[in-house]
Amino acid sequence: MDEKRIIVVGAGIGGLVAAFDLAAKGFEVTVLERAATPGGKMREIAIGDARIDAGPTVFTMRWVFEQLFADAGLSLSEHLALKAADVLARHAWSADQQLDLHADLGRSTDAIGDFAGAEEARRFIAFSDRARAIYRTLEDPFMRRACASPQALMRAVGLGGLGDLLRISPFTTLWRALGEHFHDPRLRQLFGRYATYCGSSPWLAPATLMLVAHVEREGVWLVEGGMHRLAQTLARLATRLGATIRYGAEVATVLTEHGRACGVELADGQRLEADAVIVNADPAALAAGCLGREVAPAVPKRRASARSLSALTWVMTASAGGSYPLHRHNVFFSNDYGAEFEDLFRHGRLPRAPTVYVCAQDRGDEAAASLGPERLLCLVNAPPTGDRHPFPPSEIAPCEARTFALLDRCGLILSRDPAQTVTTTPADFHRLFPGTGGALYGPASHGWTASFNRPQARSRIPGLYLAGGSTHPGPGVPMAALSGRIAVTSLIADLCSSMHQSRVAVMPGGISTP
Repeated sequence: MDEKRIIVVGAGIGGLVAAFDLAAKGFEVTVLERAATPGGKMREIAIGDARIDAGPTVFTMRWVFEQLFADAGLSLSEHLALKAADVLARHAWSADQQLDLHADLGRSTDAIGDFAGAEEARRFIAFSDRARAIYRTLEDPFMRRACASPQALMRAVGLGGLGDLLRISPFTTLWRALGEHFHDPRLRQLFGRYATYCGSSPWLAPATLMLVAHVEREGVWLVEGGMHRLAQTLARLATRLGATIRYGAEVATVLTEHGRACGVELADGQRLEADAVIVNADPAALAAGCLGREVAPAVPKRRASARSLSALTWVMTASAGGSYPLHRHNVFFSNDYGAEFEDLFRHGRLPRAPTVYVCAQDRGDEAAASLGPERLLCLVNAPPTGDRHPFPPSEIAPCEARTFALLDRCGLILSRDPAQTVTTTPADFHRLFPGTGGALYGPASHGWTASFNRPQARSRIPGLYLAGGSTHPGPGVPMAALSGRIAVTSLIADLCSSMHQSRVAVMPGGISTP
């Protein structure tokens, strides 16, 4: 195996984890990344001397990375400084309606009781029990391994687990399931937000996404130096383990020979041979021919209507004032949640009543007042139309005004300077991640079969494997990492099978010789 050459296209989290894992196992690995830095969507933006996370901001499922490091003989805590957050997120509907969720179940229960009454607090406990059961049912048979169909999931859980599968309510929508637990519409809105973690609508996504509540309660971690530090750490250690990472190396074509992936050709014409290729990119880019016509059939084409959400973001340094006590993670809810998703998915337009997420990178659990400008990411959901309808300034400006007006109403006054702000639109995300229209989570998780329709690690072309948040098991930092490990497991299994078959030749006369 140490003589096998593997090329990884893309240094996003899935690709970095795959390279890290392969290098630790002795493979010759080369990562090709067209950007100047690692991370993919886990990127950062520089404004003056400030380095601001402009992608994922939440670190959960720490065990995924602890296992990755341990399998390589390393310790996660020795290479990445993590601090457990007490306050998972602060939620606001107005200046006098705010609710914190905590890592501690009891504190969250008490907070919900104070906010919405004792009955809702009891319903929250039942909801948390259901979320934990869903997570435990799906973690091993679905998240940790390739799972291409409901039948494969049923085989993985066995006869004894079929009852658990039925109890996770796969045929019920998240919004309907939340209505079974909460009578207060604000709580239904809060937990319905978990559908947007995979770029979907709570009215169309399955109830299984309730498991996100359990994932967050198991631990949200603050990464010292920002989330981009995780990508930098993985890249540095993968290199130490023997991988080669080339930045500014754009792959133009994945090469094939006799129907099998055999290497890549770079935009400058250089050709690199490999025994297998892992593509850490949205499979939609493959299907669109962005990596060559020969490998376009490697995955099914995705309809534009099946895309997940994009985003409109403002990364800035700004001073925060007003009565709202800003924490690390903050969600400001619109007054018409249904209209927001109608705008996004039915009308394909920027929401007229957006829900706003604000990450204050310089804050921890304490909501202490800042002494000056701080690093902020503000985000609203947007339709993935960056390739078909790039939003002009005349459409972005009203959405921006509504976004910051909501923050004002909730008591958060930001002193913004256009010169200290970087705006990113769906069209910008489409340029960063071709073939997507700006969709940030692959296909939307709409309908009970959506999770099984995601591309798997094995593509239709032998020797070509897929990793990233658009593939199985789904979007999010830990899921993308798991996809990288599943791609490695699949690749090694196929190489072992191929080597075994090639070592046995059947000779005339019925004699088998190695």
